[in-house]
Amino acid sequence: MTGPLRVGLVGYGLAGSVFHAPLIAATEGLVLDTVVTSAPERQQQARTAFPDVRVAASADELWARPGELDLIVIASPNKTHVPLATAALKAGLPVVVDKPVAGTAAEARGLAALAEERGLLLSVFQNRRWDNDFLTLRALLDRGELGDVQRFESRFERWRPQLKGGWRESGAPEEFGGLLYDLGSHVVDQALVLFGPAVRVYAEADVRREGAEADDDTFIALTHASGVRSHLYVSATTAQLGPRFRVLGSRAGYVKYGLDPQEAALRAGERPGPGWGMEPEPLWGRIGAGENTTPVPSLPGAYPAYYASVAAALRDGTPPPVTAQEAAATLDVLEAARRSARDGTTVTL
Repeated sequence: MTGPLRVGLVGYGLAGSVFHAPLIAATEGLVLDTVVTSAPERQQQARTAFPDVRVAASADELWARPGELDLIVIASPNKTHVPLATAALKAGLPVVVDKPVAGTAAEARGLAALAEERGLLLSVFQNRRWDNDFLTLRALLDRGELGDVQRFESRFERWRPQLKGGWRESGAPEEFGGLLYDLGSHVVDQALVLFGPAVRVYAEADVRREGAEADDDTFIALTHASGVRSHLYVSATTAQLGPRFRVLGSRAGYVKYGLDPQEAALRAGERPGPGWGMEPEPLWGRIGAGENTTPVPSLPGAYPAYYASVAAALRDGTPPPVTAQEAAATLDVLEAARRSARDGTTVTL
């Protein structure tokens, strides 16, 4: 491929406008060519933010001109991920799909098989692998500073007592709404990356808010093949937030409060550049044992690294940053968690 890689972005809601479009535009070697959205106000938002972008009302317009594009990014509602990704791959186009890539692990593996058959890239946007706290924790683990990890606690909690509406809060089975599949996709993926495959899953999923249809307060416990136990919390009903990470090892523990700053920066209209993803010292986590703890400088968050890796994979044939098979392993856990919460049992994988 010569020249910039031309990207078609399907969906311009929260995921498309806040995450994907700005990161694509900031990545050297990529250009945001077309945004697909049927909503007139979102079409105007896209034109205002990216004056040179083309706008289409339907993804069918992309499949009609596959030779004009080099990558399709799917940031539309969950229920559309599989049909849109299938159509893109059949049109001969590489694909990035926002998480969760599909509603089931079987569907994810089906997409992976289709991509392999066509010789096309298929990657899943698991941006939280490039959160500052995750990168910092991974560096600590690589250096062995915690010793043998025994327990990993991860919380993605919010205080949102009022419903916001939309498909993410829908109880319709085809929407795959609720926090288990939304934020759960992040915390499960991170746990599997850090500590390897899970062999047992236990979960509790509750609907707390009046009028809510989908789970908004969910707990997942994993036993990894490595022996590590992960306790994962996702909630919209947490009046007092716990630590984002609490990781306990044989030598020391690491505790970190607060969310990575990149999402807030993107929502505020900031764009990647010098100092991107940096966190002030008062927000750093701490490492130690007992009362003897010291601050750990947070590594910069690095969401732009995802699309830089996608561009390299398309140009040079390097592995994609997140594979569909990895996403399928996360969905194995999410499906097991849903069964566990429904039946009140522990599920063996």
